[in-house]
Amino acid sequence: MRKFLINVNGKQYEVEVEEITNIASASKAQPVQPQPKAQVQPVQKAAPQPEPKAEASKKVEAQAGQEVVKAPMPGTILKVNVSEGDSIKQGDVILILEAMKMENEIVAPRDGKVVSIAVSEGTSVNTGDDMVVLE
Repeated sequence: MRKFLINVNGKQYEVEVEEITNIASASKAQPVQPQPKAQVQPVQKAAPQPEPKAEASKKVEAQAGQEVVKAPMPGTILKVNVSEGDSIKQGDVILILEAMKMENEIVAPRDGKVVSIAVSEGTSVNTGDDMVVLE
């Protein structure tokens, strides 16, 4: 046996290697028969399917006395908890927005009535996109 010190990624390892000196013992080894290569057939790729694009959020116009709830971050709308015409109170959860694998509750900034909803479940939004108009 011979010992060697080998450095790998800055760590030092001690390795023992057996040296074969007797040719007779080496001849006892069975030669390795090469394995026949498998036939490789080209894989036909299916035509790429376009990803379903979530509809973009609608642009809404707020009238005097109305407030637009905007997306605080980019993400995807998982759930819309209100409908047009619903009365809501400050702090009520109106939407669930998924961003970075986290579900974020979008709450009503004040009491009011939902005038229009510019997003639906599955819609992708960017920071500042209009989501809900309150009256």
